[in-house]
Amino acid sequence: MRIEIPEDKKLVFESRQSVRWGDMDAMGHVNNAMYFRYLETARIDWFTAVGFRPDPQGQGPVIVNAFCNFYRQLEYPGDILVSLYVSDAARTTFETWATIEKLSEPGVMCAAGGATTIWVDFPRQKAVELPDWIRKLVSE
Repeated sequence: MRIEIPEDKKLVFESRQSVRWGDMDAMGHVNNAMYFRYLETARIDWFTAVGFRPDPQGQGPVIVNAFCNFYRQLEYPGDILVSLYVSDAARTTFETWATIEKLSEPGVMCAAGGATTIWVDFPRQKAVELPDWIRKLVSE
């Protein structure tokens, strides 16, 4: 199954990351699980950049699903650009989308993925409305 990234989305962050030796598998290319780590790192770096720090005693984001389409292999050594987009703000959720390309090959997509993010009150383990500040960030 292939999930397509929508046309209608908002670029919110770009993350430059290095491919590490340990990211590769026995076949000599980056293991597919590492792509999810790159996407996660971009989301966390974005939250940090906007001044949000996760607090287990407060509220914050939880990923309820995730996907990644693989187009071209990544290998060590190399650096990548993860472009992070958002869309579809709802009462308690929003969508994140990302593309991954090699810095040495700008514009050539190696992978694309996304995740549905739900805002949760951690102590109560319950979904809550998106705070106004995050709604503003993820809305067009």
